[in-house]
Amino acid sequence: MNSGRPRHIPVLRDEVLEAFAPLFAPDGTGSARFLDGTLGFGGHSHALLSAHPDLRLLGLDRDSEALALAGERLAGFGDRFSSMHCRFSRFAEALDLAGWDRVDGALIDIGVSSMQLDEGERGFSVHADGPLDMRMDNSSGAPSARELVNTADFRRLRDIIATFGEDPQAARIAKHIVQARERAPITTTGQLAAIVQNAYPPAWRAKARHHPATRTFQALRMVVNDELGELEAFMEGILARLNVGGRLCVITFHSLEDRMVKQIMRRWSQACLCPPHVPVCRCGHLAEVRLVTRKPLTASAAELAANPRAASAKLRCCEKLRDWHAPAEEGAKWT
Repeated sequence: MNSGRPRHIPVLRDEVLEAFAPLFAPDGTGSARFLDGTLGFGGHSHALLSAHPDLRLLGLDRDSEALALAGERLAGFGDRFSSMHCRFSRFAEALDLAGWDRVDGALIDIGVSSMQLDEGERGFSVHADGPLDMRMDNSSGAPSARELVNTADFRRLRDIIATFGEDPQAARIAKHIVQARERAPITTTGQLAAIVQNAYPPAWRAKARHHPATRTFQALRMVVNDELGELEAFMEGILARLNVGGRLCVITFHSLEDRMVKQIMRRWSQACLCPPHVPVCRCGHLAEVRLVTRKPLTASAAELAANPRAASAKLRCCEKLRDWHAPAEEGAKWT
């Protein structure tokens, strides 16, 4: 890998290894198929492949640049590793192309990589000036942050920044963006960062722990890449492609993402779905998963010292208990 690239540190790496360890023998052996739906630079995949010599792993990423760099890093694992240029919501198509019906473990880390944050030309950075892009797959032809910032009306901009950025100054920021683009299009991250900074009241700027535009950039990135939609599509499909006894780990960095994962995993883990007033269960519903993590795992003090960007990372894990089948001629049944 190019040494000039920013160093990428996979968050909660040890916690991920520990969560998947029960799928293998104590010495790490045991044939298994894994899906890394957000390969990035391959940090988690490298750790898993190194720890388990019989593991085969398929990595997906919609960032072609990251995919190429991960391919270089993981080439030494030979045919135990393969990859595809694919967004993680379309993992089922990737599994079908690989000839894999099911997997024993699945992982997604839906944070933004160090390269995307630090390299100005990617259009994610609030500190490095570059084109206002923010697309994880900038060859997709999808609308960029530049189009969103210059075409969305005041109300939509305000709601995006308030909902996805959770910024109490959302209305002021949206107003300043609309006023600025009336004078000239907003085309660079530097322009947008300055506009948002000027929108903040001086007292707020003085107390801000991070750049005032950080939350606005986060909000725009999440909308441009439909990050919540991607996560929901993945979560609603992955359980059917996980082997019984297999485990799913999800790492999130935003409260909306963590809430979605928590609610879906809790729904999967519920047994009886009868109304509270029914004294005896009549629905026959069985829990589909066991929650391995009742509360999300977060970074240790040592990890935070080495990688402050891990501060907002949360890991949730569940284990599949049984399959649900519904053949038309027989009716639904549990196995």
